[in-house]
Amino acid sequence: MSLNHVRPWRNIYRRKSRQIMVGNVPVGGDAPISVQTMTNTLTTDVAGTVAQVQTAAEAGADLVRISVPDEASSRALKEIVPECPVPIVADIHFHYKRGIEAAEAGAACLRINPGNIGDENRVKEVIKAARDHGCSIRIGVNAGSLEKHLLEKYGEPCPEAMVESGLEHIRILEDNDFHNFKISVKASDVFLSAAAYQGIAEATDAPIHLGITEAGGLVSGTIKSAIGLGNLLWMGIGDTIRVSLSADPVEEVKVGYEILKSLGLRHRGVNIISCPSCARQGFDVIKTVETLERRLEHVKTPMSLSIIGCVVNGPGEALMTDVGFTGGGAGSGMVYLAGKASHKMSNEQMIDHIVEEVEKEAAQIEASEDAAQDAAE
Repeated sequence: MSLNHVRPWRNIYRRKSRQIMVGNVPVGGDAPISVQTMTNTLTTDVAGTVAQVQTAAEAGADLVRISVPDEASSRALKEIVPECPVPIVADIHFHYKRGIEAAEAGAACLRINPGNIGDENRVKEVIKAARDHGCSIRIGVNAGSLEKHLLEKYGEPCPEAMVESGLEHIRILEDNDFHNFKISVKASDVFLSAAAYQGIAEATDAPIHLGITEAGGLVSGTIKSAIGLGNLLWMGIGDTIRVSLSADPVEEVKVGYEILKSLGLRHRGVNIISCPSCARQGFDVIKTVETLERRLEHVKTPMSLSIIGCVVNGPGEALMTDVGFTGGGAGSGMVYLAGKASHKMSNEQMIDHIVEEVEKEAAQIEASEDAAQDAAE
């Protein structure tokens, strides 16, 4: 990311990792931090799985993971992959042959768990399949499924055990001259995850997949993920993320982007800055924001919108946003464009008008970027 010399306290110095390719998506190095999710359909339901992947991609997912638990799922994956607009990561547990089949089916990455994939010889067969078919591999260490010998050594899941598990598997891949891999060390406990990720970040230059596993429902899981992933990203750790929620995969994508947007690491769509509302509000802030979030979902251009109920903070927040609306009196408020007061608008017409202004500004931003790119070429 570019450094902010005016506000140096906003700078995040990303850990230097080597870059790999997951299909056509670069992960690591100076590539943007990619956002992932995972389907929750039966993989054998080809149409349903493809539809969910497409919906997640429309929401902004760069990569989508699909579970491959049996031979029927492997066969289905061969039909699914060609219909998907983003690279597919095959989730492999317990049976190494599913990894080989997934590579043959066109998966861009194989997620294998050191705790249950089998002995080194089986891993070597998965490595060969990945190499033969141009797949990357994610070493997916999980506190809930560590190898028996590590649990006996350490007594319980701990950061040291998770890091050792990851490094043992890295050794196998590197001994077989395979370097197109990333790694994760997930736990449902935020403290355990954070410590394990800090340890693995110091021990390898491999790209890191961040996640708090089994984080919970939409609200609790979002909070837990924001705390765990947010702190690690703030430290510069993380090259791709997945927010694990007991919710629609689209919600995982939305939360992932919001975490990245809050840290200035990735921008997509409209960032709405709004007040919680109080007795001073000049219009129904909560209902307005809910409506605008829905009406502006189609806008992909990074831009900012402030929706503030009164003049206490409204004008100040509008100074920093592309479009703004501040509640006033007598059923109307002030519209701000590029940080400056522009014109008044009635509360009744305000939502439609703001949508129009946002769409207009997005079109201008895109046109300016296209012109700059044409000039550079």
